Amino acid sequence: MDRLIAIAGVFGISLAAILFHLAAVSPSTGAFFRALYAMPLLIWMARGHRVATPIRWLTFGGGILFGIDLVLWHAAIDRIGTGLATVLANTQVVWVGLGTWAIFSERPPGRFFAALPLMLGGVALLSGLGDADAFGSDPLTGSVFGLCGALAYAAYLMIHRRACRGERRPLGQLRDATAGMGTGALLCGLLADPGLSLLPTWPGHGWLLLLSLVAQVGGWWALSTALPRLGAVEGSTLLLLQPIGTMIWGGLLFAEAPSMQQLAGAGAVIGGLALVQLRRS
Repeated sequence: MDRLIAIAGVFGISLAAILFHLAAVSPSTGAFFRALYAMPLLIWMARGHRVATPIRWLTFGGGILFGIDLVLWHAAIDRIGTGLATVLANTQVVWVGLGTWAIFSERPPGRFFAALPLMLGGVALLSGLGDADAFGSDPLTGSVFGLCGALAYAAYLMIHRRACRGERRPLGQLRDATAGMGTGALLCGLLADPGLSLLPTWPGHGWLLLLSLVAQVGGWWALSTALPRLGAVEGSTLLLLQPIGTMIWGGLLFAEAPSMQQLAGAGAVIGGLALVQLRRS
């Protein structure tokens, strides 16, 4: 059952980029309403879950970084497509490893350093540098947005993991992080996104509501519940399905056709992620 719950969670988050693309809204609009539509249900789900006030503020601050990440990721989707932008977002593994080493003196294992040049080389290929057939309206700028978003995502994950230590079902933390996410997205929109719109429209907000329920509530709840109960190898393997799944959805639904160079880059990044995350039992 835990395995099925985790697979359902990965399926939910793999649809996030697809549903945002279908909503056809600006980056900050999508991120803000993803949080707003999720909050009532998360407040109800987290009822009775007590979280210390310092932890709540820490999680809220981390959520602001998550909101910034989503805005940058959405901007990358607009320029390089759903699949490649999601592959770039998963390079957070690199930044989490370097960040925990610098801040908490947790030296990454040797396989991390072996995978680093593979993933960075993959990013260079994926960005379309020197590739006349590169997919996307602006693949280089989209790659920069994607990498910056991965940095913000890594900072959020480091904070969120610290806040959730010892919790098997951190619903209170998910609620507070989502509130921070909406705040961060709104700030980005007010400061840097002229396309921000707080007026719901149809059918765009139907897709955003579905995004909120499927990814922000269902996907993250399923993963936070099931992954702690699975082995490290199995959990990491399942998480690798997210960028692969999003690339498949993008190809099927939007006819996204990355060039051979970009596909090779995506393969290198995913291979590097596998090398970092998958370890012997």
